[in-house]
Amino acid sequence: MVKWFLVLRYLRKKRIVLLSMVAVGLAVALLVVVSSLFNSFIKAVEATGREAFGDIYFNPRTAIADCPRFLQRLEQLPDVEAAAAVVETYGLLHLGRGDVRAVRVLGIEPARYAAVASFKQCLLRQKDLAGEPDFSTDGSSGPAGGFIGIGVLEGPDVLTDQYDFEKACRFIGSRVVLTAGRLAEGRVGHSYLQIEVADVVFTGIYMRDEKDVYLPIDVVRRLTGAAANEIVQIRLIEGADCEKLTGRIWQVWRDYALRQGMDEAVIAGGFVSTSKRMQEYFIVELRKQMSVLMLIFGIVCSAAVLLIFCIFYMIVTSKVRDIAIIKSCGCSDMSVASIFVVFGFFVALAGSAAGAVAGSVLTMNVNAIENLIRIVFGLKLWKSSTYIFERIPSQVDVGAAAWIVLWVVVAATAGVVIPAVVAARTRPVEILRYE
Repeated sequence: MVKWFLVLRYLRKKRIVLLSMVAVGLAVALLVVVSSLFNSFIKAVEATGREAFGDIYFNPRTAIADCPRFLQRLEQLPDVEAAAAVVETYGLLHLGRGDVRAVRVLGIEPARYAAVASFKQCLLRQKDLAGEPDFSTDGSSGPAGGFIGIGVLEGPDVLTDQYDFEKACRFIGSRVVLTAGRLAEGRVGHSYLQIEVADVVFTGIYMRDEKDVYLPIDVVRRLTGAAANEIVQIRLIEGADCEKLTGRIWQVWRDYALRQGMDEAVIAGGFVSTSKRMQEYFIVELRKQMSVLMLIFGIVCSAAVLLIFCIFYMIVTSKVRDIAIIKSCGCSDMSVASIFVVFGFFVALAGSAAGAVAGSVLTMNVNAIENLIRIVFGLKLWKSSTYIFERIPSQVDVGAAAWIVLWVVVAATAGVVIPAVVAARTRPVEILRYE
């Protein structure tokens, strides 16, 4: 009982203890913010890969005869939710006099592609309309309809780094001209195509919005001949084993290609992989950088442990009379030491809890804080052209925050051990001799 009374008394009376709590709280908040923002960025990169490539990416490195039938066979696999073919090439888009942009041209079937890549929500005009997205335009006999990335039409504002959506939507219905390379009958050339803008695409990923033009897949095939690269993107049901499915998808492709009379050497040239494996090298490097950054900040935050040691050593040296009295009443060395260990534990726990809450609040509001800095100081810290994404990924990593709190509490409590041992070794007779 005496032990708990002293712990509560020190917590209420020793205002210098608040400095320890603040130090621990700042350390935890810093580590939670850094860990959450880095993990959010990594998860956003992985999600981007899934949107760009599907769960599984298949490149046959040759044209797929009767591609719709092949996609149907893939979708018959138990764990496959949807499959879509994408024909990829590059070209020049002529928007007006003297305004020519280098673009990546993607030939897609909108309904299938939307099922694989959650594409409909990226269309400024059609995202709120019922039904599947399509390339239809007002003029049924006019040029081919196409979707164009918002960054191709109009760059983001220099100060706010945001697009003017109303201005971009004015391009809908206008006509532009695409020039692309063509390979047919062994001859290399180029071809032109007039496009009517059916919709504007905003994915929030700068590299896609700045480069991509989407056209009907048959139009791109006719436009480029054999010059385009044909790939298949596959989305699996939630919880499916991607690695296991790659082997089954390869077997479906091999059986299908053999029935089409393809040569074994041509079939073997295909490539199938998960989107996670395709990004693995980049993700591993990001995690290495995160580990180094957390180590550096961890070393910096170890100053909080040193501060706790100094403060508790001061408390012990200033309270030797109290210690001598309770020891003279029969308290053991272990009981005296436990007073300060428990005291330090509660200080570390309270500081860590406050720091975790503060770090979570900062993480969730980091975009608002970044925008406030831009308004007040005119300094844009986050630019989509540099960091890929329009907004800072800001999801709190609860698991990492829990581990940070645990380790900080353990480290801070360990910082109290030496002052607690000093208190336990106090000799009452030496302290009370002249009292």
